[in-house]
Amino acid sequence: MSESRSKPDVKRTEKLAAFDRLLTVMDELRENCPWDKKQTWETLRYLTIEETYELSDAILESDGEEVKKELGDLMLHLVFYARIAQEKGDFDVADVLHAICDKLIYRHPHIYGDTKADDEEQVKANWEKLKLKEKGNRSVLGGVPKSLPAMVKAMRIQEKARGVGFDWDDQEQVWGKVQEELEEFKVEIDQGNKEEALSEFGDILFSMVNYARFVGIDPEEALERTNKKFIKRFQYLEIESKKDGKQMGEMSLEEMDAYWEKAKSL
Repeated sequence: MSESRSKPDVKRTEKLAAFDRLLTVMDELRENCPWDKKQTWETLRYLTIEETYELSDAILESDGEEVKKELGDLMLHLVFYARIAQEKGDFDVADVLHAICDKLIYRHPHIYGDTKADDEEQVKANWEKLKLKEKGNRSVLGGVPKSLPAMVKAMRIQEKARGVGFDWDDQEQVWGKVQEELEEFKVEIDQGNKEEALSEFGDILFSMVNYARFVGIDPEEALERTNKKFIKRFQYLEIESKKDGKQMGEMSLEEMDAYWEKAKSL
């Protein structure tokens, strides 16, 4: 790598020392704490998923302090998995770090080799083609985790397909597909075909995710923002109606809507 590609990091020594401290603390906990001694990959798995969602929440709230905290929690989990693997004789944290560095260098030939990539789309396309050459990767879609939430999975599937050229030419074509799927869904609903309607509704969501991708919107983030907005307004409705001596479940829709409209103006 040329000198121009890497700027000196004046805090590198401090960062290395901090990572060394984390490894030391991890070793001490694993060897001395009754809870940490008992943990396995399997017992940590659901905790890691929870921490990832907590990081996601902090990012959506643009809460820098909380993002820092959640990154620390995830960093702990990463070194925990590596420590357990070290005990099994499988690999250690150095192997993990070298492996990701090797992969990044291999998949960025426009930085570490002679390949040219003038924009983001070329980088993505090169990435997917290189992944297919790697051992065990038989499908472009093979790297999409099965347990991803459905909306996130749809986005990743579409991004990977685009990486090898399988995509619409422009957003108007995609919007046309959305309208087509809406019409097909309405036909099945009107005819009372529940199973067919279920399938068509899935097609609507998939095409909407596709359209969001074309116009630069993250559909998962958009839906989560709406979820949070709904929760905030509904809780306002609960609190303010209670102050007025009213009970949820006993008010008319018109009464509840009055509180809802007030919540929208906050």
